[in-house]
Amino acid sequence: MTSPGPQNEAQNGRQAPDGRPDLARSPWSRRGQGTARRLRAPVIKLHPRRSPGSPSRRRARSLLLVTDAAAILLAMVATTGPATVAGWAYAGCVLASLTVSGAYRPRISLQVLSEVPALMTRLGLPALLCAPFALVGLEQLALLQLLATAPALCAARAAAYGSIRLARRKGILRETTLVVGAGPVALELARLMRQRPEYGLEPIGFLDAPSTDGSLPLPYLGPVSHLESVLRRFDVQRVVVAFGRVREADWVSIMRTAVVNDVEIHVVPRFFDIGMSPAGSGTDQIWGIPLHRVRRSVLHSAAWRAKRGFDVVLAGGTLLLSLPLLGLIAVAVRLSSPGPILFRQCRIGQDGRQFDLLKFRSMRTDHDGASSWTATAEHQTTIGRWLRRTSLDELPQLWNVIRGDMSLVGPRPERPLFAERFSADIAGYRDRHRLPVGLTGWAQVHGLRGDDTSLTERARFDNFYIESWTLWLDIVILLRTVGAVIRMAVGMQRHRRDGPAIQGLATADRWVDETVTSRFQEARNNHGG
Repeated sequence: MTSPGPQNEAQNGRQAPDGRPDLARSPWSRRGQGTARRLRAPVIKLHPRRSPGSPSRRRARSLLLVTDAAAILLAMVATTGPATVAGWAYAGCVLASLTVSGAYRPRISLQVLSEVPALMTRLGLPALLCAPFALVGLEQLALLQLLATAPALCAARAAAYGSIRLARRKGILRETTLVVGAGPVALELARLMRQRPEYGLEPIGFLDAPSTDGSLPLPYLGPVSHLESVLRRFDVQRVVVAFGRVREADWVSIMRTAVVNDVEIHVVPRFFDIGMSPAGSGTDQIWGIPLHRVRRSVLHSAAWRAKRGFDVVLAGGTLLLSLPLLGLIAVAVRLSSPGPILFRQCRIGQDGRQFDLLKFRSMRTDHDGASSWTATAEHQTTIGRWLRRTSLDELPQLWNVIRGDMSLVGPRPERPLFAERFSADIAGYRDRHRLPVGLTGWAQVHGLRGDDTSLTERARFDNFYIESWTLWLDIVILLRTVGAVIRMAVGMQRHRRDGPAIQGLATADRWVDETVTSRFQEARNNHGG
């Protein structure tokens, strides 16, 4: 889709009289017209940790997986025997169901009975999938296997949880924990972590706004702006966010910085003591104080690793299928005006990295695309105007996707000059660089594209996409993008077909208005005479 446009005056704050960003006031505007330089404005970067995740969580996850597998196999052997296809199929489906649903993510508070309803659901879905085998007579003991697996799995979980709690008390499975906030709730949480070693949390100190109160039971590690350095210095595995003197505006930066560093984050919900705490699989508790687990960064999820393969397969297939169209567009661009067929421009990608974005040339060669914000009609070629309206000028970016510069779906990339300016002036804009940029995005399918839409709203939509990403959301955005392109093409055809008729109707309306007005004026004058 077409590259994003400027912020309006109320949202951007500083603009030239013609409505474009006021680059003359920007301290970096004299460095050169779009030269390839790295962003000075800080962007959230993904710093690889020495070992992804927590070693304690990996050991606990492995123990749960082994005990669950042993319980499921024992139940299968006891009911259906080891030689039945349906028995093995059900056992495999149960393990897959437990893995996909997050059952191997060790909780802080380990309680088997509270997890029984969720475990029964994870056992029932595989039974439904394997039910056809029982209906055709291949296996008549599927129900018996289900009934035997449920108590065996609960018993295995009880034994595994007991082992994990014992290892936590002995200091074997402990996780370095940072408390953000230094208010009464934060102090109580730190006290409970030290008094209750079965939770496996080892608090190292507090981050909060500076205070003159020196009565903290653990070290004060600085303000929240030091979060990333503290995470890396102490190799923090969990962050518990409690009430403190941190400004509300700083919470978003705290969360996003911790999430991209592969740290588990738990937030104490506000007003939890009057029953307004959330419920569900993402909730936990420390001795009666509820915690809400923040979703991990999509960069660390298993589904995200499939996104790259999805991008390469779909972009490569689309590129091959569209070769005839690409050839026709290339010929049209060559014949439309002097200059190259492809237009290369430096853009900012993930973590502030720069790359050359490819597009079909839609502007005349005398247009300065590196520092000029708006693409005025007088600089556009005839074929370029059509390409921009249909977004077909973006097709060469499929090669950027295959190369790994971009993804099919993600925040749209911007030029260095504007990206640096917007990162400094617009809240949340720099956070867009946490993920690879895309050919289309969540903001674009909501109509936030072109020269006259809000950058603040685009940053909001882009960050919503990052926080809520799923592979299905990518598919939805691609389908909506195709629909938008088709609607634009149909609209252009309808405009060309109905344009003369509409113009004739407008002329007739003006003639009627002028005639009626003149007659009315004439009658009023005669009456007055």
